[in-house]
Amino acid sequence: MPGFFAMFLLGLVAACSPAPLGVEVWDPYEAENRARHAENRAVDTALLRRSAHAYGETVPEPVRRAVGNFAGNLSLPGAAVNSLLQGRPDAVVENTFRFLINSTLGLAGLFDPATEFGLHGRPTDFGETLHVWGAPEGAYLELPFIGPSTERDAVGFVADIALDPVRILLPRDARGLAFGSRFGALIGDRYEYSGLIDSTLYESADSYAQARLIYLQSRRFQLGDESFTTYFDPYEELYGD
Repeated sequence: MPGFFAMFLLGLVAACSPAPLGVEVWDPYEAENRARHAENRAVDTALLRRSAHAYGETVPEPVRRAVGNFAGNLSLPGAAVNSLLQGRPDAVVENTFRFLINSTLGLAGLFDPATEFGLHGRPTDFGETLHVWGAPEGAYLELPFIGPSTERDAVGFVADIALDPVRILLPRDARGLAFGSRFGALIGDRYEYSGLIDSTLYESADSYAQARLIYLQSRRFQLGDESFTTYFDPYEELYGD
C-alpha cells in the first residue's frame, strides 16, 4: 500500500509540468477554475461567513485562541516530518520540541508555553517539500471547498492528509476531536481575517483574479521562489481605477 501510494503521488507530481517560458501566471483551466471559485464563494456566503461571525461574536477570544492553539499543535508532527524530508534538521528539532512542550506543559496544546521558550515553530507542508525537491509549481487551480492552489500544492494537500502522523496514530474515536478543532480554527481564522477575505471576495471587481493574485504572490514569497521576480497582474489596468 505505501508503495502504491508513492507511485500514485509520483504520477501526480509528473503532471505538474512547468509553465511555458515567460509565463508567470499559468492558468490554462481558467474557465473551470472560475466555476469552482463561484461555487466556493457561494459556500462562503451561505455557510462560512455567517458561521465565522456567529463564532467570533459568541465564543470568547481566549476560547477561540485555545482552539486555534490545539489545532496548531496537531499540525506540528506533520511539519516535523516535512522538515525532515526537506533536509532541515533545525526545523525538525524546533517543531518537535514545540509539540512536546505544548502537549505537556500546554495541556495538550490548549496553551502555548513553547513560544515563551523561543520555539515559535516552522510551519510547512508537503507542497513545500515538493518545491524543495524541485517539482514545478504547475498550473493554477481553484479546489472545491479549499480555494486557491496549484497543481503542486494540490498534490501536497493530498499527501499531507494521507501521511499525517496524527491521523495515523490517534485512536479512531479521537480523530473526530482533531477534525473538529481544525474546523473550529478554520472558522476562527475566517473571522479574524474577515476584512481581507470579504474585501477580496465581495468588493473586488474580479474576485477570482484578485484571489489568484494574492495566493500566488504570498505562496511564492513563503517558498522563497526567486524564479518569479515579478508578477504581472493582467487585470491591473482594467480594474486599477
